[in-house]
Amino acid sequence: MELFENERLYDDDDVELDVLGTRQKRARWRHEHRGPSYIKFGRRVKYAGSDLNTWLLKNRITTEGQ
Repeated sequence: MELFENERLYDDDDVELDVLGTRQKRARWRHEHRGPSYIKFGRRVKYAGSDLNTWLLKNRITTEGQ
């Protein structure tokens, strides 16, 4: 499953990231060292699409019906 483009760097302002949670929620995750991996460029926060897809797969829950 790939929801994000693997080769793309997503900026924390990109609306595509809202599927993970609000910008404030992502900031809280970073502060708590949770959530997907990220890259810091000074004050700017970037997410690699491949890291986002990996994080999503690790958090996937398989139900009995599958």
